[in-house]
Amino acid sequence: DDGGGGGGVCQWNGRTIPCYDEDLGWFNNGDGCYYKLSEGTVEPPEGEQWYLQTCNGGDLGTQVMVTLAEPPAGFGAPPDPEELARRALASISLLPARLKVAPRKNIGPGLVGLPVWMWATAGKNYFGPLYADESDRGLTVYIEAKVDRIVWDMGNGKKVTCYGAGTEYKATGTRAGATSPDCGYDEGYPKADTYDVTATTHWTVNWWTNNDATRRVIPQTRRSGIVQIRINELQVVTR
Repeated sequence: DDGGGGGGVCQWNGRTIPCYDEDLGWFNNGDGCYYKLSEGTVEPPEGEQWYLQTCNGGDLGTQVMVTLAEPPAGFGAPPDPEELARRALASISLLPARLKVAPRKNIGPGLVGLPVWMWATAGKNYFGPLYADESDRGLTVYIEAKVDRIVWDMGNGKKVTCYGAGTEYKATGTRAGATSPDCGYDEGYPKADTYDVTATTHWTVNWWTNNDATRRVIPQTRRSGIVQIRINELQVVTR
């Protein structure tokens, strides 16, 4: 909009400043001045009001009293709840999943057609839920962030979606040599090669306010690093 708006941040001369300041009032992008309703020492002209005007993007020392018939652009705008939600989101860390696979190249190769297990490090910063809030002039926005799913890219055009951290493969486990119970590439790779496995974590960030319980969503994704799988041919031994 052409005014500053009440929530979040405004731009002036290449720097970011608050659109609203308790001492200075509301910022007007049009002239770079803050305006705050004030009581002048004399009556203002009919139909006008006194404002304390602070210019140069809020630098003190340039305050004057002015009378205006209309509030300046951006004046009186309420806080922007979505802006507050994004500020709350910026205060927490949504980390990409730390990927683990079996077989893994640095441990030993796998074989064509055998199941692959995938899992990720558990923990709040990797899966949530994480909470934060941000307040401005009586409006408080609350956020809750948690992972909805992880989409694994197996490096050969195949993708696998998992709803959780997955299960760590153990060579001595009861399912050793079988498929993962919850996150696996069950049919395995059809040909021998080295594959770069990556994953995208899809976070759901819900936000709501202290005067409106309706939940709104800011979708977020995080890309993981690469983990490599080496797949060898299955050797048929003949006598």
